[in-house]
Amino acid sequence: MRLVRLLPPPVLQSAPRMASPQPSPQPRLTLFDLPLDVITLPATLDRLGEWMFRAPRAPHTVVTLNPEFIVQSRTHPEFVQAIQEADLVTADGVGIVWAARQLHGREVPRAPGYDIVKGLMERHGADLRVFFLGAKPGVAEQAAQNAVRDYGIQVAGVHHGYFDLPEDRRVAELVGSSQAHLVLTGMGAGRQETFNQYWRQVLGAPVIIGCGGVIDVFAGTADLAPAWTRKLGVEFIWRVGLDRRRWNRAPRLAQFVRLVQAEKRRAGGR
Repeated sequence: MRLVRLLPPPVLQSAPRMASPQPSPQPRLTLFDLPLDVITLPATLDRLGEWMFRAPRAPHTVVTLNPEFIVQSRTHPEFVQAIQEADLVTADGVGIVWAARQLHGREVPRAPGYDIVKGLMERHGADLRVFFLGAKPGVAEQAAQNAVRDYGIQVAGVHHGYFDLPEDRRVAELVGSSQAHLVLTGMGAGRQETFNQYWRQVLGAPVIIGCGGVIDVFAGTADLAPAWTRKLGVEFIWRVGLDRRRWNRAPRLAQFVRLVQAEKRRAGGR
């Protein structure tokens, strides 16, 4: 594999690209004690673009909420805290859209992780310094190489996601020294969000987003779901049906449906 050339931190930051005027933010919703921002994908890209190039730099964490997160968080208080303290929480899948409709009577637009990352790269190109943190050894390097080829971004750094808790500080300091605008962490649900939130000040990047398998998709080691499944928001069902390794995750989706139905009954009885 051809090695990705890492560019040194710039002396002068690139000027931000002007975003279109944003409407006033809508109040956050709450799903099972977790926040959910009512925000479109274009507005998400506008907000993150403004954060990335604002001076002085300040770290922000982003969570793309899906049903699996909600189910896992029921037994992991630190996961709940990481989501509650995130600066932006978007609806990643149709399950979250459905839950918001059932429990709040609101239509919430989707802003999935892959679309966010791809959109930022398309918008900012060579102005954008990205650190790829996650996946198996070698995968982040391939993802970075492909992103340079396709979008012309700058690679701030790469590191695999297979490291233990005692190594967290070392990795966080490596990222922090890179002066990245955008950090992509793909270490699995819960692990990536708690890492991002706990080490946000050390990571120091203006936008830090847990993106699951997005690094694998950019590397070409995982397939992107077909466009029609992403448009309908059912890419999770497509992936589970085709990948035996994901079959054990399907019960979580059923559990999520039961949780929403039970909460709706409780709310109706008040």
